[in-house]
Amino acid sequence: MLKGSMRILLRILVAAITVAGVAYLPDLLSSGPTGATTDLGLGALLAEGSGLAYLVAFGGGVLTSLTPCVYPLVPITVSIFGAKQASSRRHAMALSGLYVFGIAVMYSSLGVGAALTGRAFGSVMQNPLVIGAVALVFATMAASMFGAFELQLPSTWQAKLHGVGGAGFWGAFVMGLVSGVIAAPCTGPVLAATLAFVATKGSVVFGVGIMFAYAMGMGVLFFLIGAFSVSLPKSGPWMDTVKSVFGVALLAAAGVFLKDVVPALQPLFLATRSAALTAAGVAGLGVMLGAFHGSFHGSLIHGLAKGVGVALVVSGIVYGAGAASARTRAHGEGITWAFRQDELAAIAQARAQGKPIIIDFWAEWCVACKELDKTAWTDPRVQVAAARFVTLKMDGTQDSDAFQKVFDKYGVVGMPTVLFIDSTGREVPQRITGAVEADEMLKYLESVDRTCSAAIACVARW
Repeated sequence: MLKGSMRILLRILVAAITVAGVAYLPDLLSSGPTGATTDLGLGALLAEGSGLAYLVAFGGGVLTSLTPCVYPLVPITVSIFGAKQASSRRHAMALSGLYVFGIAVMYSSLGVGAALTGRAFGSVMQNPLVIGAVALVFATMAASMFGAFELQLPSTWQAKLHGVGGAGFWGAFVMGLVSGVIAAPCTGPVLAATLAFVATKGSVVFGVGIMFAYAMGMGVLFFLIGAFSVSLPKSGPWMDTVKSVFGVALLAAAGVFLKDVVPALQPLFLATRSAALTAAGVAGLGVMLGAFHGSFHGSLIHGLAKGVGVALVVSGIVYGAGAASARTRAHGEGITWAFRQDELAAIAQARAQGKPIIIDFWAEWCVACKELDKTAWTDPRVQVAAARFVTLKMDGTQDSDAFQKVFDKYGVVGMPTVLFIDSTGREVPQRITGAVEADEMLKYLESVDRTCSAAIACVARW
């Protein structure tokens, strides 16, 4: 009797925490969060050549590992490559270290590619097709968490891997490579700012170094859990609850990605407080029905209750994230853009009026672009300072020919990129390649028309 009462109280407590978390989610996501949704000032540090950029990149990697689409991978991948079955602490540390090294190799390769090709990979990793594929992977992993199947390498593969040095070691490294790709959409502006700068700098050594620091930060949590998992409690009923939590998190991450891929869903998300509270209530009801505590392997009624509960919790979380996006859209892009996609018209007006130009390369799927809208363009001081400019927004959401032509003309390598042309038609050397605060944007705006001089060469644009 007492044990049953404790279970009910625990479920009520978890439901209350879920309601509070989902209710607060729109405020959290729409208030300019850090970690996976801001570049942490990394773009500015890279431009200044500061050694702190490596430390910030490492910290950005650590924060990325805590995001909803990376953190649930920890117990899954550690289990797959065998750290939990390691024969000793040293064996577990070796497996975990190889896994992290695989992540580092993947991201260092991105740095090399960006340096050699001059193209940033941030936009590729945010491509709707890529996101759709990653969402499918998340859904598959979630099904495994709920017991639909056991996720492991085929026995024939395990035999072959064992023949070349052991399934554990080789499998750990390969899983690190794969996890680096799966986690890419969660890396956000930190990775985008880094790759954009590496592509501009064109240094392979620099690209490998900064990306290695980022990957090592992202791998810290994997290493710690993998290395010390041999001392974790034995599996039991509590493990089903843990797996259910991770399964819900994976499905919610897939849903959050997909909501941005399907434009028709956007009008369904409302920015009102009542909508967020309703979503929170739905998620709480899902917990009470057994989303985390029930089982799919019991009676039909219990399995159905858990399925409905999981659907309600996931729906509540996804709607909360959608409400945050709706608030961002309602907040607007800040300044009024005089021209969109029409660079020739913007230049013609600037020449006729003797004004400088702001060109903002932006895309709907670019997280850092929206972060820049919130942190800089919506600031009243920035809006006043930008009033003396001709403003041009180049929208790369659909990657049209008109956008690509201007994109190539100015040698842009990633988004967001903001460049400035002074009133004499010369582009100033400093560009913004990430989300910056309003104060920093003001410095850029105020320096235009004073930057180009005999000592500083500027590219003539008209």
